[in-house]
Amino acid sequence: MKKLGASLLFVILVCAVLSSAALAKQPYSSYWLPEQLLNWNPASDPDAAFNRSTIPLQSRFTGEAVNPNATKDPKVMALSALNQGTSGVPSQGSDTFSANTFSYWQYVDKLVYWGGSAGEGIIVPPSADTIDAAHRNGVPIMGTVFFPPSVYGGKYEWVKQMLQQNSDGSFPAADKLIEVAEYYGFDGWFINQETEGGTATDAQLMKTFLRYLQDHKPAGMEIIWYDSMTKEGNISWQNALTDRNAMFLQDNGNKVSDSMFLNFWWNDLGSSAAKAKSLGRSPFELFAGIDVEAKGYDTSLKWNLLFPEGKPAVTSLGIYRPDWSYNSADSMADFFARENQFWVGQNGNPANTATSQAWKGIANNVIESSPVDQLPFTTNFNTGSGEKFYVHGQQVRDSGWNNRSLQDVLPTWRWLTESKGNALTPSLDWSDAYYGGSSLKVSGTLSSANATHLKLYQTDLKIEPATKLSITYKTQNKPSMKVGLAFADRPDQFVFLDVKDKKASGWTTDILNLTPYKGKRIVALSLYFDSKEIISDYDIHIGQISIQKNANPVKPLEAVEELNVIQSDFRGGIYGDARLKWNALDNDKEVQQYEIYRVLPDGKETWVGATTNNVFYVPEMKRINAEQATVLKVVAVNAKYERGQAASVTIQWPAYPKPEAGFKADATLITPGQQVHFTDLSSEVTEGWSWTFENGSPAVSTEQNPVVTYDKEGTYNVTLTATNSSGQDTVTKQALITVSRGASGIKNVALGKTATADHACGPAEDAGKAIDGKVTDNSKWCALGNQPHWLQVDLGKEHQISGFVIKHAESGGEWSGFNTSDYSIQVSADGVNWSDVVHVQGNTAAETSDAIALVKARYVKLNVLKPTQGGDTAARIYEFEVHGLQP
Repeated sequence: MKKLGASLLFVILVCAVLSSAALAKQPYSSYWLPEQLLNWNPASDPDAAFNRSTIPLQSRFTGEAVNPNATKDPKVMALSALNQGTSGVPSQGSDTFSANTFSYWQYVDKLVYWGGSAGEGIIVPPSADTIDAAHRNGVPIMGTVFFPPSVYGGKYEWVKQMLQQNSDGSFPAADKLIEVAEYYGFDGWFINQETEGGTATDAQLMKTFLRYLQDHKPAGMEIIWYDSMTKEGNISWQNALTDRNAMFLQDNGNKVSDSMFLNFWWNDLGSSAAKAKSLGRSPFELFAGIDVEAKGYDTSLKWNLLFPEGKPAVTSLGIYRPDWSYNSADSMADFFARENQFWVGQNGNPANTATSQAWKGIANNVIESSPVDQLPFTTNFNTGSGEKFYVHGQQVRDSGWNNRSLQDVLPTWRWLTESKGNALTPSLDWSDAYYGGSSLKVSGTLSSANATHLKLYQTDLKIEPATKLSITYKTQNKPSMKVGLAFADRPDQFVFLDVKDKKASGWTTDILNLTPYKGKRIVALSLYFDSKEIISDYDIHIGQISIQKNANPVKPLEAVEELNVIQSDFRGGIYGDARLKWNALDNDKEVQQYEIYRVLPDGKETWVGATTNNVFYVPEMKRINAEQATVLKVVAVNAKYERGQAASVTIQWPAYPKPEAGFKADATLITPGQQVHFTDLSSEVTEGWSWTFENGSPAVSTEQNPVVTYDKEGTYNVTLTATNSSGQDTVTKQALITVSRGASGIKNVALGKTATADHACGPAEDAGKAIDGKVTDNSKWCALGNQPHWLQVDLGKEHQISGFVIKHAESGGEWSGFNTSDYSIQVSADGVNWSDVVHVQGNTAAETSDAIALVKARYVKLNVLKPTQGGDTAARIYEFEVHGLQP
């Protein structure tokens, strides 16, 4: 097939009205209940291709310790919820800066992508971007199979479904787990069975299930077992390796699981280590768990039982929920500061973790590992998120983004500075970047008295003929900087290479020839800062460091072939999204990433996103000035961050729509002289507003959100006409505003009344909790099971009702992704015949208020149609208020 040149344009005409099969929709990471897993097929899953990782697990090595306490034997397993929910996780990052871009991979040997709930799914593969980031850093990453306790909605039938065995001895669910891991490209499963109801027979069958996985999994895939179920089948956390749970690790000389995570309340780890050795297993295949979800580095722990002073570690370390650093932070800068203290310690120096505090940082006990062992090596110090995006120093996006697939291997030591005075301060900085969203910033007062050696990367790179090192930087001062290299023959000594000492207010690249050192192996990479003059405001950004073999330069990449819009959709005539697909280039090993750009009406291009995959979802774009068509470009970028030729595709917009009128009032039952605030809810294409307020002051208005006063008692209509260049639309709400001297008696008439519901997650979360007037202390109604969920309140007698207030999950301190998305409210006089009074779609707010035209009713029903922002099916209502008059 003819290759696509930069000028060749594929034109895809997309109709304004599309069948449901053509709707693009945001692809999300997978999650399943057992029955869904058994029925899963990537060919029929429209999101499956977007959830694949394309980065193989890189090799890595452990060098010499910089901390005298750290040793190589103990390993670290992290059970981390890298996304805030199981459902609603975009497959390829999103358009927000804030994200858990975990980056201390050097201290983690296995990462478990923690997730799963009864309301979403209990089988959770890692999201593709987390697989990419883990693999680039040489860390295997596992999905989670979580059978929750019954108090959290667990059903033992799910365990039974997973353990279903065919007559030939095969386990369909085990085969599916292997298929999923191979298709998505991750490294195994963490299995946590905590649902009560098992028997000794079930335990034996679980052991057989695990053995089946061992016998059929491909090389390199790992199965990890959690200390929960015992050989009797019941749930009893041993907090140790004992005779009651050992069969899930090793049985009659046969490996059952590759490792085991011991529950948190351990005391005598020595007995567990001895038990492992008696089974022929290493004690470092046991991971003594610590729970840091609530308090992070303020968690009280008996470190000496795991890492006894002056003695070898007893077992390995398992960390449950180190995502505390992100969840407890109030900004990305705060997140990175907390991360540093968690992993490196209070001093922010992995070589010096001495402190009076109990938490010394993981660096105190574990030697850093590094994947930087082959050329080419390039880092842009890109954290995987940013407030903007830059390409070769040019800003190509002015809004936030995150995508962990784009995260670079970040410095091994954060931060290892050596100085006789006050060392300069290094940091990862989002204010400027050369390529991506961040750069390395070094600042402070610089002089010969505080010359600073900043050790960055532990490496194992062989210098070949024509190998060159380039460094790209920006500073208003002279750089006063050298690049340091330590070699394998003398790892404690650094050779310093001069960087041209000239001011560089724009990005400047200096290329350093490494040929004099050919044949040597670089074991450490650093920067050295020194100045004979005192520079009180020294500030430099390092945008890129790259070590390349230039003997065989990389050829520019050609344009991708078969670029197509495989799905597209429009909303409101001014928003559109698309799913793109193209053929990956044959020389895919040279492709670092594919970047997607939107061509604006003025011809400028803006960065939409990037992927290592050959499919990409273009998030919803807003139409600009009634443009008729939008061009999207895909550009391949090689390992040197050189852009190849562009392929293009065009999307045609539908005819510009006329507006759809809509509005709401903040109150509908008022006293004479009271103001009503009207909020325009018309479609976004509206250009003009014409209001009519019966007996209101003013009686008419052209403001978008007018405020109106009503002086006379009565019931009045409100009309809004919305207009634009394509037409107009009018809506009238009959008898919307009631003015009465008795309106001052409005109260929450549902408070303390009788409530029923379709379901409750438990006795402590029944329907009555939604009308008890409490939002604190986790007082909420929660419902699992089939949708829609419903909550019905008997007010005891008829009331004049004027509106409702609902306090959703976020009001009670839960994640905003659990706020109710879609709901309706009905009223009834007899509890049999119902009238609809409220219908809301797409809510994201923590608290909603819905005023209605005055209606008389005794019964009120809240129908939860879409309980959350994602796929979680659990309703969470902290308070349901019904506002009206006492009879």
